[in-house]
Amino acid sequence: MNLKNKLIPFSITFFVILVDQITKYIVVKTVPLFVIKFSFFDEFLRIVHVRNKAIAFSIGSGLPDDVRTIAFSIFPLIILILLIIYIFRTNEFTIPQRWFLSGIIGGGFGNLIDRFFRPDGVVDFIDVKFFGIFGLERWPTFNVADSAIVVCGILLFASLFFKSKKSPETMDSVTSTE
Repeated sequence: MNLKNKLIPFSITFFVILVDQITKYIVVKTVPLFVIKFSFFDEFLRIVHVRNKAIAFSIGSGLPDDVRTIAFSIFPLIILILLIIYIFRTNEFTIPQRWFLSGIIGGGFGNLIDRFFRPDGVVDFIDVKFFGIFGLERWPTFNVADSAIVVCGILLFASLFFKSKKSPETMDSVTSTE
């Protein structure tokens, strides 16, 4: 695979970062902290401005600042850089998998920008009703970067799962012709 084909999926990385940072900027400028500004579909979807210094579901919020910085900023930055290097050095991923990985990388960098440049924490603003599933009336508030990570992660997992399910069939057809 040539360099151009390896670079094209990274357009989604930049798109995710751009949309994520624009939406966060708008929320910071127009929605006061901890205020529900908009509500849609009988409160199914709400726009509320909150900050999160931890990771998903506020995991790690009680950790000291230095530990949080290393665990939630420095370490993920290193992982993202290593992932980018690996994507460029290998031809193991299909084209869709490269797009999914690029979406995950965009989401990762979107949140890292907040961690490095917003001392109050990552801006979250999308709040959805969860109807008591898993004991949650509302899903923890999230943002565009989080959405990209989850959606692209699910798609990547599905593509890897279905690719590996095809492998034994391929092996059977190879062995049956010998």
